[in-house]
Amino acid sequence: MNTATAGTAEWADTGEGTGHRRGKRRFGGRPAALLFTGVSVIVGCRAVGTDAVTPVPQLLAFLPWLLVPTALGLLFTLLARWWTGAVWGVVLLGLLAWFIEPYGRTGAPAGPPVAEFRVMTSNVEFGRATPGLVDAVRRLKPDLVFVQECDDLCDALLRRELTADYPHRQAVGGGGAEGSVILSRFPLRGTDGVPGTLGMPGAVADVDGHDVRLQLAHPMPPVPGQVDVWERELRGLRDVVTADPTVPTVLAGDFNASQDHAAFRRLLDSGLSDAARLGGAHRVPTWPARTTPVFGAQIDHVLVSRQFAADRPRFLDLADTDHRTLVVDLALHHGG
Repeated sequence: MNTATAGTAEWADTGEGTGHRRGKRRFGGRPAALLFTGVSVIVGCRAVGTDAVTPVPQLLAFLPWLLVPTALGLLFTLLARWWTGAVWGVVLLGLLAWFIEPYGRTGAPAGPPVAEFRVMTSNVEFGRATPGLVDAVRRLKPDLVFVQECDDLCDALLRRELTADYPHRQAVGGGGAEGSVILSRFPLRGTDGVPGTLGMPGAVADVDGHDVRLQLAHPMPPVPGQVDVWERELRGLRDVVTADPTVPTVLAGDFNASQDHAAFRRLLDSGLSDAARLGGAHRVPTWPARTTPVFGAQIDHVLVSRQFAADRPRFLDLADTDHRTLVVDLALHHGG
């Protein structure tokens, strides 16, 4: 009788332990699978080179942050002892680490330097940060200033305060986010720029006797319903470069894109490099500035053709804008 009772108790304990383990696996495995599935979609689009559709392009801007749900999913797999899921999570971590690495050219241009100048780009958010921009320009003395979201009041303030030092300009007027302007110490010849929803003026600067093509970038952001517009306007910026790849070129502005967007990488592949990366400031967040650096993406860039070297990138926090201002020193090389 005692033996039978003990046997019955042993069988009862074994069944209860099995059920506990199954419940534990369900508790850990299911949320891990959900997390890994979501991350896999974004990482898969990054791997095959597509920005796909909403919400993929929006989430790609914050790709490094996908490490957080992936690590959480791995914790769940360990708690559940779900080893297949653990392998899944480790593969995702490896892919994310690979994609987080800087993208694009880093080699130095050939030939000696023939001109040096400083570039600043700033999105002043509907003109509200213009007073802070004027102070920053006076303090850092850039030779070229690219200003996005410069409304009529912004334009008037820049004319009044900076024309003496920046007598040359190329602008697209407009209210709200539509206006943009390039200010220059160097003589400018206007070009057609890039057609877009927001102003994207272009010019050719005479930099110490050398022609340098300038293009302000401000494509529409990839908000739901506007992803195709964003992609088309980034293609328009790429067309500027591919029209004549031999011309020294500087594209600067708010690209509303990071290196994790396929449309932006295609722009880099046209023969451009990110000046911040060349200067050692890869993935410094520029938006949204009010929560940077805790959370953000680098979407404000100065892109340069192969004739340029870049140095000393600096990111400034101006009041009343959700973007950080980027300043970088460029050197144009002969025969680069």
